[in-house]
Amino acid sequence: MKGCLSSADANQAAADGVRHVFPDADIVQIPVSDGGEGFIEAFHAAIGGTVQEVTVCDPMMRIITAKYLLRDQEAVIEIAQASGLTLLSEDERNPMIATSYGTGQLIADAVRKGAKRIIVGLGGSATSDAGVGMLRALIDAFAKRGQFDDITELQDIQFTIASDVKNPLCGAQGAAHIFAPQKGATPEMIERLDARARRFAEVSAEHFGYDCSNDEGAGAAGGLGYAFLQYMHATCRPGIEVLLEAARFNDVVKDADLVITGEGSADSQTLMGKLPVGVLRHSGDVPVCLIAGRIRDREALLRAGFSDVRCINPEGFSLQEAMRPEVARKHISGLSSSQPWRFINSQKKNINKEI
Repeated sequence: MKGCLSSADANQAAADGVRHVFPDADIVQIPVSDGGEGFIEAFHAAIGGTVQEVTVCDPMMRIITAKYLLRDQEAVIEIAQASGLTLLSEDERNPMIATSYGTGQLIADAVRKGAKRIIVGLGGSATSDAGVGMLRALIDAFAKRGQFDDITELQDIQFTIASDVKNPLCGAQGAAHIFAPQKGATPEMIERLDARARRFAEVSAEHFGYDCSNDEGAGAAGGLGYAFLQYMHATCRPGIEVLLEAARFNDVVKDADLVITGEGSADSQTLMGKLPVGVLRHSGDVPVCLIAGRIRDREALLRAGFSDVRCINPEGFSLQEAMRPEVARKHISGLSSSQPWRFINSQKKNINKEI
């Protein structure tokens, strides 16, 4: 519940409420993330490992401390740690100068520490540099005064980018036009950003002999997705799919009586591959209850297969009050304990084809 509660906090609130009704319930809490904030914490809970702290540059090239997860030869990187929008004040947001350099520094550190498989969550970026900053950081780390082609350390690294974004790099549905406005871009900036990305893609395609700028996910994180696809031969997968697989969710849920999932605002866009739908798809015949701070298109959500769809807030409740963490916790617990879950033994509806 972005800006309010973490996945772990919301899980605990729901668990507390359920235990008021079923004191002896066996409750498994699985923090989840679709690739944005909380991605490292969710993976840490799922697979263990150690959290690494690294000195890197933020989007304005200021020195900060960022984290990533390392377990054996696998690293999990959340680009929001080094290149995230939350690192900037509203006045500082400017995708014309914001850089993904810090994300490249995180990758370089993971490679130096032996990572051979790197999962990158591409949510919450402040940048729209098509990954140029990240690539520059990798050159500086492994081929200073050289070119990207001179880097040998990345040749055997397997990259997976976790993102639900299917947009291309350029054009009306590209990174600049769709995502840059929320990062502070003016209409003039959007055109310049799009042209800049297009030129970079053209030069890259000529150099490599192939073009990934129209691949699904290329427009993610201000074009960082493109840089991973074009330069690192990354595989793009939905963030929730990558996480649920790592958490062995299918095995955990197979004997469950009920799954509770949620998000801040649930509506028809939820059905376009967002996190709760990933949970629904992996829950088999187990009933799935969707809770949210705001509910729209409830009937469509029910038709999609959710056994129940509930708003945690009373009707007419103000957004400002609802966003207070202590209020959200109270409302989630209250909803979870308000009555026994009557649908707990019901057959889950088939997932609608519209998903």
